[in-house]
Amino acid sequence: MPTTPPQTEPRWLTPEEQHLWRTFMRMRQELDAQLARQIQAESDLSIADFSVLVVLTDVPDGRVRVLELARNLQWEKSRLSHHLARMVKRGLISRAECSEDGRGSFVLITDAGREAIEAAAPRHVELVRKLFFDPLSGEQLTQLTEISERILGAMQGCPALDPDS
Repeated sequence: MPTTPPQTEPRWLTPEEQHLWRTFMRMRQELDAQLARQIQAESDLSIADFSVLVVLTDVPDGRVRVLELARNLQWEKSRLSHHLARMVKRGLISRAECSEDGRGSFVLITDAGREAIEAAAPRHVELVRKLFFDPLSGEQLTQLTEISERILGAMQGCPALDPDS
């Protein structure tokens, strides 16, 4: 008969840790919200559209397998499928079957999609610089890079992060 593991007490956050966590979460949420508002106000793109187009413009031929796109964005397949359908209707992307295997498909950026992201990107990057990079010193940016890489490393292999699970 299997035994159940002993119950352990949660490692509650100290007041300082709780303050840090809540401040970090608020900062992330506010940053996401401001970037989303700016993209929406100044272009015909949502932040989700922009995220998809960024992935597509990061590859030389502007095409990515659907599953790779889902993993890259950390989106569930159903969310991605619905969003891609809307982007196809707007002419920002197209879809193509994968000739190597009959099950997969590709997402391709269209000329209209490329024009849209090229128009939106300069103002977006300026706001990213203003809100995220400019307030920090070079040393703080180096520390934040190291901290971010360490936290991302701790998340490797965490099943909750796999959009297909």
